[in-house]
Amino acid sequence: MSDATSGTVSSRPEIFNTVSTSGLGVVQQPLGVWERLIGFAAVRKSILLVLIALAWELYARWLGNSLLFPTFLDTVSALIAGLASGELARSTWFSIKLLLQGYVIGLVLAAVFTAFASSTRVGADLLETLTSMFNPLPSIALLPLAMIWFGLGNPSIVFVLIHAVLWSVALNTHAGFRAVSPTWRMVGQNYGLSKVGYVARILIPGAFPSILTGLKIGWAFAWRTLIAAELVFGASGGDGGLGWFIFQHKNQLDIPGVFAGLLTVIIFGLVVENVVFRLVERSTVQRWGMQV
Repeated sequence: MSDATSGTVSSRPEIFNTVSTSGLGVVQQPLGVWERLIGFAAVRKSILLVLIALAWELYARWLGNSLLFPTFLDTVSALIAGLASGELARSTWFSIKLLLQGYVIGLVLAAVFTAFASSTRVGADLLETLTSMFNPLPSIALLPLAMIWFGLGNPSIVFVLIHAVLWSVALNTHAGFRAVSPTWRMVGQNYGLSKVGYVARILIPGAFPSILTGLKIGWAFAWRTLIAAELVFGASGGDGGLGWFIFQHKNQLDIPGVFAGLLTVIIFGLVVENVVFRLVERSTVQRWGMQV
C-alpha cells in the first residue's frame, strides 16, 4: 500500500555534503604593519615628499652648480640660518599679515556679491559679467594702477590680493549655489525660512564642496600674487616680506637663500592644504556624507 493510501507521510532523507577547505588557502589574513601604515594618507604623502627631496638632492649634486640649482641640504641650511637670524621669520610674518588682510577682505566681498547674485536675477547677471571681465585679468597686471591709486605701500598689495581672491571664490560659490538640488530648495521653502536662513541652512551646506574649492584656489592665487607683488615693491619701496627676502638674496647671488624663501612658501602651502583645509573637509563635507 502506498504512503498516500495508508495516511502516512514519508520523510525525505537529509543529505549532507562535506566540503573540503584544504585547497582554499587563507580566507582572511590580518594586515601587516606596512599595509596598515600605507593606508594613512599622511604616511603616503610623507614618503612622496622624501622621494622628491632625494631627487632634488641627487639632481643638484649631479649638476654641480649651486648658482643654478643648490642642493636640498644647502637649502635647508639656508632656511635654518634665516630663521636663526630672524630675517626669514620677520619676512614670513610680514607676508602672512598682508596675505590674511587681502584674503579676508576678498572673502567678504565674494560673500556680498554671491548673496546679491543669489537673491536677484540682476545680481546674477552682474556677477557673471564682472567675473567674465576681471577673472581672466592677472592680478599682478593691476599693480601699476594700484601704485598710482594707493602709492608705494601695503594698501597696493592688499588691493591686488583682493582681486586675486575675490573672483575665484565668488565664481565657485555662485556655481555651487546654482547646483544645489531642487529637493533641498523645496525643503527650505516648505519650512518657511527667511532669505538669510535659506542661504545659511540650505544653499551654503549644499554648495560647500564648491565653496571649499574656491577657498583653496583663492588661497593659492593670493600666495602667487603676494610674492610677485613683493618682488616689485621690494625693488621700489625697500620693504616687504618673502618676495623681498627672495629679491635681496638674488641680488647677493645667495641662491640657497632664494630657494629657502621659496621652500618657506611651499611649507606653508603644504601645512594649510593638509592641516587647515583637511580639517575643514572632515568637519563639513565628509561629516555630511558629501565626500568620501
